[in-house]
Amino acid sequence: MLFAIPFPMIDPVLIQVGPLAIRWYALAYIAGIVIGWRLARGLVQRTPAVATAEQVDDYVTWVTLGIILGGRLGYVLFYRPGYYITAPWEALAVWHGGMSFHGGALGVIIATYVYCRRTAIDWVAFGDRIVCVVPVGLFFGRIANFINGELWGRVAPDVPWAMVFPTGGPEPRHPSQLYQAGMEGICLFVLLMSLASSERLRARRGFLAGVFLAGYGVARIIGEFFRQPDAHLGFLFAGATMGQLLSLPMILVGAWLILRTKPQSHA
Repeated sequence: MLFAIPFPMIDPVLIQVGPLAIRWYALAYIAGIVIGWRLARGLVQRTPAVATAEQVDDYVTWVTLGIILGGRLGYVLFYRPGYYITAPWEALAVWHGGMSFHGGALGVIIATYVYCRRTAIDWVAFGDRIVCVVPVGLFFGRIANFINGELWGRVAPDVPWAMVFPTGGPEPRHPSQLYQAGMEGICLFVLLMSLASSERLRARRGFLAGVFLAGYGVARIIGEFFRQPDAHLGFLFAGATMGQLLSLPMILVGAWLILRTKPQSHA
């Protein structure tokens, strides 16, 4: 076997007291929601203001439900429909793992739309500010995937930073969770926050949402080239993975939003 970096054996459970266990994965969700919430309070008030800080406080409950319910139901429908048809009672057993970003994204979109309709907020303009903090949660989620030793990459015997994952067999693999944390988390966050610093771009209704959708779709498709497909799905149409196929509509919708908000030229 060629040289491979040993996988840092971090216990997925941070603290356990009797039956109560605090897991890194749960902390990743909490950290993403709390940090995103604090950042969003300031973003929505930048000119042109789209909401108040107090309205973001109320929105947190809605978005949390959208993430959890959408993420779980998305996993059930996109990744394991056959299994849950035979065991439907396990569909809400979130403690067994299995969350889908694309399902969570749909859950957040629905939660945002309903909340904004109830509070008379422009939901597209509000969404422009909210998407800027989503990469924070994506970053922590991918780091938690790495700590759990799950969703590892494809075999990479010639890559000097490849790792042997406890559940991935004896072959060294890409630490694809870290690649995705960098692209979907750090790079996308820097891009969105840089664009959001411009009042002119903030005023283009739907522009930031479009950049997020297209940016995440591109980052996810690239990351999937290094990530091992789910064993029960494998490669699908034209050798693409489920994550890549689900990301294509995001790129198309994102590009449409960006082009739709393009400033009109003046004679």
